[in-house]
Amino acid sequence: MTATSSKPALSMAELMAKMGSKIQPLKKGEKVEGTIIKLSNQDIMLHSDKGVDMIVLEKEKRLHKQLMNFLTVGEKVTAVVLYPESDNGYPAVTLREFMAEKLWQEEERLQKTGQKMSVTVVETTKGGLVVESETGLVGFLPNSHMAQNQKAEDMVGSKIQVSIAELNRESKKIVFSQKTALSQDDFKKLANEYKSGTKVHGTVSGITQFGIFVSLPFVSATGESMTVDGLVHISEIAWEKVADLHDLFHSGQEVEAVVIGSDPRSKRIDLSIKRLTKDPFQAVLDAFPADKKVTGLAKEMTNDGLVVDLGEVDGTMVEGLMKKDKIPPTTTYEMGQKVQATVVAIDSRKRKVMLTPVLLEKPLMYR
Repeated sequence: MTATSSKPALSMAELMAKMGSKIQPLKKGEKVEGTIIKLSNQDIMLHSDKGVDMIVLEKEKRLHKQLMNFLTVGEKVTAVVLYPESDNGYPAVTLREFMAEKLWQEEERLQKTGQKMSVTVVETTKGGLVVESETGLVGFLPNSHMAQNQKAEDMVGSKIQVSIAELNRESKKIVFSQKTALSQDDFKKLANEYKSGTKVHGTVSGITQFGIFVSLPFVSATGESMTVDGLVHISEIAWEKVADLHDLFHSGQEVEAVVIGSDPRSKRIDLSIKRLTKDPFQAVLDAFPADKKVTGLAKEMTNDGLVVDLGEVDGTMVEGLMKKDKIPPTTTYEMGQKVQATVVAIDSRKRKVMLTPVLLEKPLMYR
């Protein structure tokens, strides 16, 4: 990118000689304030508060496009000096940091207002689409946020209307949605209507590896009838481990769930299906109190220890507990062998009964 001028540009040395002590020498990496005086596809120029005209050098076409879309002649900006003097005589600066902050503020505004924007579908990826806005914003449109009855592969190259669903400044992540975005006021209304413990009926609108999205009816603060998505995380589908959600659900399926919370960042309601029923593991807590003597059959040896079949549930003899109770390290078990043990504790998170073996006779040197 080169500057055009009817008069040859003066070097910094010539400018300093002409202006005397009014101009302070610039340093690489220094931040300078200035005003945009030229904005074109060929050149972007600014006049610094130090009295020097500068040229903006940006190698990335996307960044130059953003500057053209977001800046105006006469606007105050903060630049970083790249070269105190470039080949054409002007100091060269970058507006990358200034533009990053300006774009972030614009993205926050768009998310807060729920304003729609036009984007072009760039490519398909696992789980969704990569899209780019007319101003150069690049983000991800998940399958769960796509309009229904659309095939991802048929959308590449097309323009669609989306809003910003999620922002993460640290990871520079933008998640778009074709569905109507909620304003802050609408989300407050939504969270108030769908309080924790409320039972809901909805329709499966998306299935992912981490859970299912359920479409719920909602009337916005302005009286608009719409639908919002609630998420049932895979851990909240069933009390037992679920391998593949596609085996249990399909798009358009009606489901019942209960609200367990809300996510202000993504403006989403969190749901659970499994909590509609009592946890069957609760019966284990009642049937196997601590210090209870139990008898079972050796089932298998795992990295955690010996698994014992107790009939209603499996128990685990943890190696560390066996050593603590001075069980000889030479003790072995055959699969199917009858084992007597004592309940040490219940691990509710791992849903296991923790056991330690009962000594039928004291080993040699036992103390």
